[in-house]
Amino acid sequence: MLHKTEGIVIRTTDYGETNKIITILSRENGKIAVMARGAKRPKSRFASSTQLFIYGTFIYQKSQKMGSLSQSDIIDSFKEVRNDLMLTAYGAYIVELIDKFTDDNEKNPYLFELLYQLLHHLNERADGEILIRILEIKMLAFSGSSPTLHECAHCGRTDLPFVFSLRFGGALCKACSHEDRYHLPTSPSVMKLLKLFQQINPSRIGKISVKTDNKKQLKEILELYYKEYVGVHLKSKRFLDQMEKFSQQDVDS
Repeated sequence: MLHKTEGIVIRTTDYGETNKIITILSRENGKIAVMARGAKRPKSRFASSTQLFIYGTFIYQKSQKMGSLSQSDIIDSFKEVRNDLMLTAYGAYIVELIDKFTDDNEKNPYLFELLYQLLHHLNERADGEILIRILEIKMLAFSGSSPTLHECAHCGRTDLPFVFSLRFGGALCKACSHEDRYHLPTSPSVMKLLKLFQQINPSRIGKISVKTDNKKQLKEILELYYKEYVGVHLKSKRFLDQMEKFSQQDVDS
C-alpha cells in the first residue's frame, strides 16, 4: 500500500553501494524510516530529495518492516543551511537532538513545527546559537527532565531574582539560594530568557538578540544540566563545538 507524507529528512544512512535509508520527521506520522533505492547514484531521481534537511513530500510503499520510497518532491531545500558549513553544523545538531529524543511513528505536529521553524530561521541566518538553546530547553520536556523555571524549585516563590540550581533542577529564589551552595550565579536576564525559550511558540521565534555574556551563561547552564539529567552524547555536538571555536578565533583575529 502506498502512503504519502510531508516531512523533513533528519538522518541519512548509506545502505550498500547505491542505496540510502532516510529518516523523516513527518507532520502526519511522526518519525519514519524508508529505503531510497539507488539514491546514492548521481543521476538518481532521489539524489536531491534524500539529503539531510530536505523538506518534501514523500510517497512510499509500506511493508511490515521498512518502507520503500516510490516518489519524492522537494518543498524547501533550506539551501543556505546546506551550503554554509557553520549553518550546517547548527542544523546537524538540531536534527540529531530531535532524532535522539523521538520514537518511531509517534505523531507530534508540535515537534515537526518546531523543527521546521528552527531550520527556516537558520536558513534566514538568524542566530544559530540562540536557536539551539531554544531547542535544548524545549527538548528537555521530551526527556522528562524539564527544569522548573516559573517558580523557586524549593519554596515555590515566583518573585525574582532567581539563580539556577542543578541540585534542585531549576530556579532558586534569593532566600533559598543557600540551600545549594553550588548554585550557578545567573543574571536575571538569563533566567528570563530560559523561561521565555521554554514557553515560546515555535511560530513566534523570530529574531532574538542576546548579549555575548548571556549567551555564555545560557550555554554553560544547559550543558551542565544535560550532563546531570540527560547524558546524551551527540556526534554533531563535537563538530559544532569545533566550528564555534574556529569561528571565535576568526573574530578574535
